[in-house]
Amino acid sequence: MRAVVQRVKRAEVMVGENVTGSIEKGLLIFLGVGEGDDERHCEYMADKISHLRIFSDEKGLMNRSLIDTGFPALVVSQFTLYGDCRKGRRPSFTKAARPERAKELYEYFMLKLKENGISVQSGIFQEMMEVHLINDGPVTLLLDSEKLF
Repeated sequence: MRAVVQRVKRAEVMVGENVTGSIEKGLLIFLGVGEGDDERHCEYMADKISHLRIFSDEKGLMNRSLIDTGFPALVVSQFTLYGDCRKGRRPSFTKAARPERAKELYEYFMLKLKENGISVQSGIFQEMMEVHLINDGPVTLLLDSEKLF
């Protein structure tokens, strides 16, 4: 499982003309599910992201997490995080999970965030979405449940 985590001042996701999720200060999480991922990967990622200390404390140091601040998360599914561009000019997505399984794990990941006390908004799985954001910092981190980076 892979995630691009961005600290944002504001973010929203739209499907067509409809806003499906919107947050003020918090984290925008693009989540990709890979083949072979399971509930353990969701649990690891939800725990890691919930406790990531990337919000400033009173001294301006990144010492506070979503749990510490009470800030929300906006989660957007993004299978393209498994795009392999090493060969040729068209990305290969063979390492991404099949849509049925990916949806199950995407929803389970959001459930685990909620169980950690995080308020969660989301996009709509397998829909064409527009994501609007104001990055804060910018702070953008890459996470991989296999700890590849």
